[in-house]
Amino acid sequence: MTINYSIDSILTKVVQGDQEAFGTLYRHYRTPALKFCIYLLKDQEDAENMVHDVFIKIWDKRAQINPTLNFSSYLFTCLRNTAFDYLKQLEKNQQLRQRYLERIDPIQPEEEDDQEVRMERLQLAINTLSEKRKLILLLSIEGGKSYQEIAELLRISKNTVKNQLVKAKQLLREKVDLTLA
Repeated sequence: MTINYSIDSILTKVVQGDQEAFGTLYRHYRTPALKFCIYLLKDQEDAENMVHDVFIKIWDKRAQINPTLNFSSYLFTCLRNTAFDYLKQLEKNQQLRQRYLERIDPIQPEEEDDQEVRMERLQLAINTLSEKRKLILLLSIEGGKSYQEIAELLRISKNTVKNQLVKAKQLLREKVDLTLA
């Protein structure tokens, strides 16, 4: 395929909000961006998600792009930084899981039933939370996302995320403690 357009002119249109030009820009850089992310992450699916996320951020911040500067350098710097942040978060989650497992005493066979009952009660308590609180709680605990990441994802303030998590955990403690008494 012969490229009969200049990236500068495409970028100028993207900055002006031209979605078709953005599609052209995406198609032009998708394959090299994907190869770069696969090299860093060693995972096809994570790499594809990261490329999509970075391009979404680029679209959201298109007004700040200077078409006269090297867009390729900008794109690959964004991809690299996002990949490093992702890998740091992944490592942090693994360390937290490891510390958690080290602190738990081995469960005795008779305690397994109690553990299952507690997990069922906890799940029932989680299901009583409002959808928003439940989503924030799951993003935090299962997704390993920070307050800031959740706030950006849900487009709410960081303080709202913190308050909702505090309230959710408080309600869960109360409900689980009441059922165990």
